[in-house]
Amino acid sequence: MTTQFTIGLIAGYLVMATLADASDRQLPEIVVTEERIITPTRQIDETVSTGSEISTKGIELQGPKAATSVYEAINLLPGLNTENADGKGLGVEQTTQRSRGVRGMLGALTVEGVPNYGGNPIGPRDYLYDMENINSIAVYKGAVPADIGTGVGSRGGAIELRPDWPHEKLGAQLSQSMGADNYYRTFLRLDSGKLPTVDTRLSGSYSYTQADKWRGPGELGPRHNFNLSLSQPITSKADIKLWYNFNSIKQDLYRPLTFSETTNLDANYYKDYNADLTGTAATDISYYKYNHGDFINRDFLSLITVNPTDNFRLTVKPYYSVEDTKVWQGNAANSLVQKRTRDIERTGVIAEGSYGTRLLKGVVGYHYEASTMDVYMQNYTPTAAGLSYRGYAAFAAAGTSAINSPYLKLTGNLGTFDWQVGLKYFSYAEPSSDGYRTQTPLADPYPLIRDSWLDRSSRTYDIWLPTVGASYAINDSLQVYSSYGKNFIRPYSYLPLVSTYVNGANISRFKAANITLNNLFDGYTMEESDNFDLGLRYKGKKFEIAPTVFFGLHRNLLTTVSDARVTGTPISYQQNIGKATGYGLDLEMTAFVADYLTVFLNPTWTSLTYDNDLIYQGTRYASNGKQVVDTPEWMLKSGIILKLGDFEISPKVRVIGERYGDLEHKEKIDPYAVADISISYTKKKVLSLAQLKVSLELTNLTDERYVAVINSSDDTRAGSTSYHQGAPFSAIGSVSVQF
Repeated sequence: MTTQFTIGLIAGYLVMATLADASDRQLPEIVVTEERIITPTRQIDETVSTGSEISTKGIELQGPKAATSVYEAINLLPGLNTENADGKGLGVEQTTQRSRGVRGMLGALTVEGVPNYGGNPIGPRDYLYDMENINSIAVYKGAVPADIGTGVGSRGGAIELRPDWPHEKLGAQLSQSMGADNYYRTFLRLDSGKLPTVDTRLSGSYSYTQADKWRGPGELGPRHNFNLSLSQPITSKADIKLWYNFNSIKQDLYRPLTFSETTNLDANYYKDYNADLTGTAATDISYYKYNHGDFINRDFLSLITVNPTDNFRLTVKPYYSVEDTKVWQGNAANSLVQKRTRDIERTGVIAEGSYGTRLLKGVVGYHYEASTMDVYMQNYTPTAAGLSYRGYAAFAAAGTSAINSPYLKLTGNLGTFDWQVGLKYFSYAEPSSDGYRTQTPLADPYPLIRDSWLDRSSRTYDIWLPTVGASYAINDSLQVYSSYGKNFIRPYSYLPLVSTYVNGANISRFKAANITLNNLFDGYTMEESDNFDLGLRYKGKKFEIAPTVFFGLHRNLLTTVSDARVTGTPISYQQNIGKATGYGLDLEMTAFVADYLTVFLNPTWTSLTYDNDLIYQGTRYASNGKQVVDTPEWMLKSGIILKLGDFEISPKVRVIGERYGDLEHKEKIDPYAVADISISYTKKKVLSLAQLKVSLELTNLTDERYVAVINSSDDTRAGSTSYHQGAPFSAIGSVSVQF
């Protein structure tokens, strides 16, 4: 902390010196050219823009919470809804995100097209990066380009982080933030510039983030992030870029509410885990230190590019990723504390070649990845001496799996008409695995014993993924475009299936019915969606508008079923049998009213409904035609950017319509609106050396009390969903110096 305190003193001195200098002069009028916060985007070898890109300015508009969360950084876009149990972007895996109603965990997150994901929960790790190291973020909500490494899938869309690679000039960036709930964040980045003779460029950054939870005992952090990147020309026709990212965070979890508790939110607004132990196991599972997570991730990638000619390009992206995570959480069903462990290692490469001109270009590529995921749960009981081991709750290690995914794209241009087509094949191969369970009756030391009923056969899941896109420029300002793409998510939610099979008396009842764990996995397949977009883009000097009508058919959704083969009370588990239909309108609008005033308005209307009634343990649930869980029909993100001399004022508002926490709409969550404002002062030259920026971020200005996170699957029944309160009013001040 001594280093951070010294940095804070230096930054504070620079602020006071600059303000003293400014007080002797009148603030001059300044002419500002418009800064775009959202722009159309496409991949480097494509001709049709099928996604939207958040600029550096757009990321900054989201405030300090966007510095450590990718989902918070893109939440300005229509069609996306990010909810966090914490208001500062530090709620690791206590965040929900949906894209056009589809859970973000079923989508892809990449750096330069290289996927990052894990298991339990499946999907992206959005908390791994410092956004100061990201130049822009591309988001694809419909069709996903074939050359984005989708990892586990793309049904929830795809996000591509585009790094701020090492700069050509020597430089440094230092920022210090402090605020409510003892929030503290230091970020430092150094750029070497071009080194003499070899033209090597290096950059390195480190950040330290810490905060108290806004409710209940415990802390978020410390969070340590280290990033190192290199850009090295090999010849005039080739270069290599290297990227290494290390992220570590310790976190005491937030306690969720039941639906009945949300109906009296004022009384339960600050309810959280217990600060002290009582000696009673059923109570002590809610002790805050028994609800805690330690997350460590290491990611390395390389981008090797060779351009033998102007029309021919070769790219190779080898990568390596390791995750080591442990999460402790109390389980009220058995008064035990469960520790979930994830040991994940992924090694892969994406190789691609492109040849042609804008008139006609062909792209061919191949994505290969080998991964091992040892994911398991262990039980502990609270005692006077601490947690005492009680054996494995579930064990889902399965050797090394492999992704093989070749793809082909053709793109072209005919005057004012652009087109592209693509075809991707995705194959996910799982090895067989031997089954183990904790010996029963339970007795210390609770060893694992071999059980062939838990064996799983090797499987290969595969799918063909076509994409088509076209755009036509009516004039220099107006363009119409359309796209189609098939998206998917490979099978997931393995550990819950294993846990259900081995839980209590279930295993003996399954065996009596001659049902193996492998039989349950026979009902797993890939979720699929067919996505269609039709849009218009108008770009004028003073006004931009981009409406997009979308339509999606979703099949093989993971849905809870009951097994009639088991005698007695039915046992329920998930299988891929569900269907849903989605359609709606995304609208991006920006008005550059004057050189000093920009207004943006991004509304969304979404319909994502179940195609049939769902049946659970013999009971039919009236879900047909109802909006999917946690999917508001209406959303709005809006704000203004007002520049007065060196000052900038940016009020923003986010409006989220009513949502439901269960498939029958018995648990209604009221709509809410949250207003934020950021105020900043920027001085371009301080002591003729640096740019200084002083800012204040005020969130939830009206101290609105609302339900933010809805923890549920798409088929969740009433009484099974948990909820998190939205964070109250908060203030964070920041000082940054850039040389």
